[in-house]
Amino acid sequence: MSSSRFAAIVAGGGLAFALLAGCSGKPATQESSTTPHNVTLTKEQQQRIHVYTVEPSQYRDEITTTGVVDFDHNRSTDVLAPFSGPVTKLLVTLGQTVKKGQALALVDSPDFAAAVGAYRKALAAAKAADQLAATDRDLFAHHALSQREYAQAQSDAIGADSDRDAALQALVALHVDPQTIADIRAGRTAAHAQGVIRAPLAGTVVTKSITPGQLLSAGTTDCFTIADTAKMWVMAQVFGRELGMVKVGDPAEVESGDGGRTIAGKVTNVGAVIDPGTRSVAARVAVDNPDGVLKQQMYVQVRIRSQHPQTGLLIPVSALLRDDENLPFVYVVEPDGSYARRPVTLGARIGDRYLIPQGLRTGDKVVADGAIFLNFIQTQ
Repeated sequence: MSSSRFAAIVAGGGLAFALLAGCSGKPATQESSTTPHNVTLTKEQQQRIHVYTVEPSQYRDEITTTGVVDFDHNRSTDVLAPFSGPVTKLLVTLGQTVKKGQALALVDSPDFAAAVGAYRKALAAAKAADQLAATDRDLFAHHALSQREYAQAQSDAIGADSDRDAALQALVALHVDPQTIADIRAGRTAAHAQGVIRAPLAGTVVTKSITPGQLLSAGTTDCFTIADTAKMWVMAQVFGRELGMVKVGDPAEVESGDGGRTIAGKVTNVGAVIDPGTRSVAARVAVDNPDGVLKQQMYVQVRIRSQHPQTGLLIPVSALLRDDENLPFVYVVEPDGSYARRPVTLGARIGDRYLIPQGLRTGDKVVADGAIFLNFIQTQ
């Protein structure tokens, strides 16, 4: 045997080296056959062979794949400019934690001034119309006013009240604070003459897209992104036959990459559309992120396990070998004590074991450690 061949065997497994050391020293046969023959070992060699008895075992389907971290879209939002005008002052910084309704920026907006003016006019008109309607109601009760005039006064009051309420809703839509609205309603000068962009939810300012002096366009300019980073989504890629293994509610583990730390999560959605670029379906895994370890667009490893157990025949990963055509096989102990090569159908990998749908039966004894050495002897 050449030194390079011997080194390759040793590299294939330390057990092979140990077993070779225990060989009887008989010369290798010069005959070869295309049909594999059973392997027999001495008692000393058999002591170094470890056998696994195949029995039905419970398992849960498990896949390992990659994923991309994203914000929880139910807890994040882009803040668009509610009105037009130049930014006069930024009130928050990137990464700052904000409360719902907190002021983010001030804008010198004509939309804000117009909405305030419209509300003042609507208030005055509604007050006058309501007073007139009340007067006409009293006159009508004393038969001093016609039915037509009374009905018209009531209709005008209802219309004026509707205009007032609509003007108020316009201020609310512009995130005008309640104190400013109360000042306008009381006839006082508004304390804040500028428009205020406010946080629609509590969270962290993860994106700041505007600068002082920048001209905003109502409804189109993206100003901030606010997200609650304590909870994140991981979009895991699921391929091919694995699609049927992943269900909503399955537990998952996300490896963040910081020293192998894992974060528990749960599958909350399995996509219905295949990504044409990757030919995969996105499975959404919701995870807690209180320490902020996970960042948006971070690549992570995801392990998803089925929540429903199944039963099947599993063998250790070390028992499986592949032939020259890359087809899987194992060595099985025959009744006469020899070791026979047997082709198997390979199923999913479950931890350190493989599921074997076909090729083995309950009670079969497969070589778990030493298969590499048996294959070496058989192919000589």
